[in-house]
Amino acid sequence: MQRIVAGLKRNHGDQRIPNIIFTKGGGLWLEAIADTGCDAVGLDWTIDIGEARRRVGDKVALQGNLDPSVLFASPEVIKLEVEKILASYGHGSGHVFNLGHGISQFTPPENAAALVDAVHTLSRKFHAVGA
Repeated sequence: MQRIVAGLKRNHGDQRIPNIIFTKGGGLWLEAIADTGCDAVGLDWTIDIGEARRRVGDKVALQGNLDPSVLFASPEVIKLEVEKILASYGHGSGHVFNLGHGISQFTPPENAAALVDAVHTLSRKFHAVGA
């Protein structure tokens, strides 16, 4: 992974091109992934994002990690699960909210919309500038 990251194009003109490494089950080797030189680590749903943050500090951003099966629950449950992840990560920057793996083709579109709404509404208190 280090050789791959080292070989990636990192800039386009004066724009930095970030890169993310995702591997299912990557919580087992999280520190090694963070040491590859990547900008962010994508987390699946099997690791607590707060624990991941404690393990890697601010070395890399973290992306994830809602269990995609939550999108089959009610909008209220989706909102609760979003809040759990945001609270576990805590305050500050460096978190890109995402699913912890792919979305099922059978996910009700209104539940995906409930997820987006919950992230927009709830993330402000955790990731707002000056928070």
